[in-house]
Amino acid sequence: MTSHRSVAVLVFDDVEVLDFAGPYEVFNVAGELGEDTPFSVFSVGLTGAPAVGRGGFTVQPTYSLDDAPPPDVLVIPGGAGTRLLLHDERLLAWLRERAAEVEVLLSVCTGALLLGAAGLLERRSATTHHDAFDELATLSPTTQVVRGQRFVRSSERIVTSAGVSAGVDASLYVVQELVGAPTRERAVTEMEWMWQS
Repeated sequence: MTSHRSVAVLVFDDVEVLDFAGPYEVFNVAGELGEDTPFSVFSVGLTGAPAVGRGGFTVQPTYSLDDAPPPDVLVIPGGAGTRLLLHDERLLAWLRERAAEVEVLLSVCTGALLLGAAGLLERRSATTHHDAFDELATLSPTTQVVRGQRFVRSSERIVTSAGVSAGVDASLYVVQELVGAPTRERAVTEMEWMWQS
């Protein structure tokens, strides 16, 4: 079992804030609380320039597509900005290349549209934000679009999640799959995820 895994989270203009920050937080907390720090997290931008997400949320990427080290886990968030990237051949080629190398490729919300545009969801089950079900079906006609699930194991390496907060659940699932339930539970407790008063 690998004792340390790197997690890259893509960031771009008009990214949905929780799509990016939710998984980033899950893997970062799991890395801090897990034995032998199982995860280290970094962001990857299309370029080295800051990305401005929904509501003015700004991220200075750690790396660009050109200089990012190959991660073990790659997270592709969603948001309105995904639509402008559906024909960005440089990004789609990068996604295809990374998909062949990572342990897990996780999309959140409309990040699944980018996976569909890259051909990574052909003849697979997948989910996305409920407003984008038809869009995903059009982009990737052979994909079985799953409605009403928080996340879907689309293949051995690919996990797709529904909208926004579902990315936290999917990330916790990946943590458990890779390093076990105790680390996942420590992260859930630390984050007070789904806490009820």
